[in-house]
Amino acid sequence: MLKRKLPLLFLILACFPALAQRPAQHAQAAASLNLGEGWELQSSCKVEQKGETISTAAFQPEGWYPASVPTTVLAALVKDKVYPDPDFGMNLRSFPGVTYPIGANFSNIAMAQDSPFMVPWWYRKRFELPASDHGKVIWLDFGGINYRANIWLNGKQIANIGEAAGAWRTYEFNITDIVTVGKANVLAVEVFSPLPDDLATNFVDWNPAPPDKNMGLWRAVEIVASGPVALRYPAVISKVDSPANDEAHLTVTALLKNGTDQTVKGTLKGALGDIQFSQEIALAPGEAKDVSFTPEQFPQLNVSHPRLWWPAQMGKPELYRLNLEVDAEGAVSDRSETQFGIREITSELDANTHRLFSINGKKILIRGGGWAPDMLLRENSRRMQEEFRYVEDMGLNTIRLEGTLERKEFFNTADREGILVMAGWVCCSHWEHWPNWKPADFKIAEQSLRDQIYRLRGHPSLLVWLNGSDNPPPPDVEQTYLNVEKELMWPNPTISSATAKPTSVTGNSGVKMTGPYGYVPPDYWEEDAMGSHPQDTCNLGGCGGGYGFNTETSMGPAVPPVESLETMLGKEHLWPIDDWWNFHAGGGAFKDIHVFADALNARYGQAQSAPDFAMKSQAMTYEGVRAMYEAYSRNKYTSTGVIQWMLNNAWPSLIWHLYDFYLRPGGGYFGAKKAMEALHPLYGYDDHAIWVVSSQYEDAKELKLTAKVYNLDMTEKFSKEAELDAPADSSSRIFVLPEIADLSSTYFLALRLNDASGKLVGSNFYWLSTKPETLDWAKSTWYMTPVTAYADFTALSQLPKVKLKVSSRTERQGDDGVTQVTVENPGASLAFLVRLKVDRGADESMLPLASGNQTTYLWMTGKKGEEILPVIWQDNYFSLLPGEKRVITATYSAAALRGAKPVVEVSGWNVE
Repeated sequence: MLKRKLPLLFLILACFPALAQRPAQHAQAAASLNLGEGWELQSSCKVEQKGETISTAAFQPEGWYPASVPTTVLAALVKDKVYPDPDFGMNLRSFPGVTYPIGANFSNIAMAQDSPFMVPWWYRKRFELPASDHGKVIWLDFGGINYRANIWLNGKQIANIGEAAGAWRTYEFNITDIVTVGKANVLAVEVFSPLPDDLATNFVDWNPAPPDKNMGLWRAVEIVASGPVALRYPAVISKVDSPANDEAHLTVTALLKNGTDQTVKGTLKGALGDIQFSQEIALAPGEAKDVSFTPEQFPQLNVSHPRLWWPAQMGKPELYRLNLEVDAEGAVSDRSETQFGIREITSELDANTHRLFSINGKKILIRGGGWAPDMLLRENSRRMQEEFRYVEDMGLNTIRLEGTLERKEFFNTADREGILVMAGWVCCSHWEHWPNWKPADFKIAEQSLRDQIYRLRGHPSLLVWLNGSDNPPPPDVEQTYLNVEKELMWPNPTISSATAKPTSVTGNSGVKMTGPYGYVPPDYWEEDAMGSHPQDTCNLGGCGGGYGFNTETSMGPAVPPVESLETMLGKEHLWPIDDWWNFHAGGGAFKDIHVFADALNARYGQAQSAPDFAMKSQAMTYEGVRAMYEAYSRNKYTSTGVIQWMLNNAWPSLIWHLYDFYLRPGGGYFGAKKAMEALHPLYGYDDHAIWVVSSQYEDAKELKLTAKVYNLDMTEKFSKEAELDAPADSSSRIFVLPEIADLSSTYFLALRLNDASGKLVGSNFYWLSTKPETLDWAKSTWYMTPVTAYADFTALSQLPKVKLKVSSRTERQGDDGVTQVTVENPGASLAFLVRLKVDRGADESMLPLASGNQTTYLWMTGKKGEEILPVIWQDNYFSLLPGEKRVITATYSAAALRGAKPVVEVSGWNVE
């Protein structure tokens, strides 16, 4: 048994901080098998009894905190208002145990000895099983425990901290001989927080870490009943005959577990629609083994003309249903029903050793963002669904999970929506401190991978698994991982790490992790578009340009709109930039945003206020994010993939996101959305050429491209039209802009792409400077390349004020409210960076909300003037030429209006 050594003084100090006492709340046993509600939580400092007593019905908790699982300890205490909102200001630094240096990686630092989370915490739950479970095998499942646990049920210990250790492991215990049917059962779990040398969950430099290091039952706890044989992890592995894609070869596999002390024989049966198959099975007492149906043994699993699963932009993510049933002792012992997709994902190293992915024989340019879970690992299904809507709306096709292997609902959503997922282990913690691994760590790492591969292998959305992050594992660890992946029939490519570092086991990774992560100007991505800089510079990080496959990169900070700044910082710290701002930046080299701020002030003019800084930030982030995605799109397939670091934030942040913590889309969101439109005209900062990129998988013929250049006063300085065809999944150089005399210091380029009917199918608008930006490649670091001369956009402050004509109408479409805004620029000046919002207006008493077959009326008390979020805008942060009129829609949940009428708010750089 693994023992945790805690000196007496250590225990006394840890137990000293007082937590506000709450009256005990006893809940009835959950009606479902999901043990979600009705838990009680308490520090071991406040509980004298041991597990054999706490896990009995006779024990009466006093002063325990109510909790629902999944939850970390701190998340439950915050929910119970023991501590203030950790997301606001610097509240988190006031929490007990938050003594680690600001910006440090807490996963590698020991907790303070007086932290209340250095001692274990108890989770306790009373439950009853239905009478229908009598005579069945009863299993207790834990989806995730961070980090170690002693587990007790009805006075008996079923696991100790040597057996239940590892944040990324899943646990299933046969509790048939301990649990009772028709009487109260009590489950008690003593959870220990992770130590610096544990393979735990962790954040790196994305955000601070909570003082409990996310200790607790952070995934669901369930009771599952079966016959003598249980059926787990059903999956369909598919091979597709490409490029014809006219036949698929399916392998069906599942894990079977004998829950008895007798040999059990039976039959495993399966059905894929009308296709049926079965085989006899025999399991020794307590045996668990994988059982598979291969297309060689079962010819009916060779399927002609299948409906293939495709990522959203490539086609439809078609899903099938798999039904499995295991019969034993003359009865159905267990059954499952799951969805799967028929598709095959492959990868290869091209002539430049860049990793190129293909799906069903078609190449795909990976364009994605890095996912961050909530800082306290709180689950919110509605929020997750809305974030997927944002991913789809921007045109991204991939989400990268670095050690944040989400719950089943996440992957089911990705399957359904056609969003690819990169998954793998995290960096910068004990996960990559291999020389310091103990024998137990090797076992925990292997079992963690086994559990996660079982979970993920059946999801068609999974693109690839990374066995390392910032570094590849050593040969022995990598080989262990590869053995597990082969044994469990992982159907997708694997990569040794997210970096270009080769290994002696698998050779070149085909990917790079060369940054940047700090601010770089838009032309960075194309100036280094072919990796033309010396290799020693690349090793420092100066080769992050638009070529190859960059697993994490960005143009740096992403300061959100001013409303979000007000929410996270409050009015007293809104301006000037101070320590509160910096606390909401990142860690390590990203502990403040001065590089970004210096560039903003040099390029756009000295910011005078928080609203001024926020507006200029939206402009700079828009152009920077757009340039990054455009460079990779233009250069396909010299470029093969790019992951924006990051997609979202774990808490309110000033860095690394495409939409902020409050789900408020800003400049970066709409820069990304613009860059990834299906038919997209773009400007090459390096060659001054106009390109057309097709991200659709069908030809577009008889297109007309128009390019116009304007001075600041809207004098037209250049105009050209071209007719072209855009082949499927292509990038074409159309023409080069000539040298243009007498340009203003800031000038504009408008691009329009129309189809044969005259319909606008793509557009773009650039603000450009006659002053070039100069990068100091020789001084590149792993996170940025310095700028020695900036573009000059200060003349934008001279744009005359513009009064726009605006009208709107709103209608109900199912559960959605859809507001259509007509905005027109009647003046002679440019309306620059126009921003639209839908706000909550005057209240009404009732709002009918459709919910299934019922209509529910809710009393609404929404705050007048609040922005409706989340929201899908057709476009935003756009510019209007003189006389230009646009009609733009916003789609949002009608319930978010809370009985109020929607009001459209229009603002902008120079909009009255």
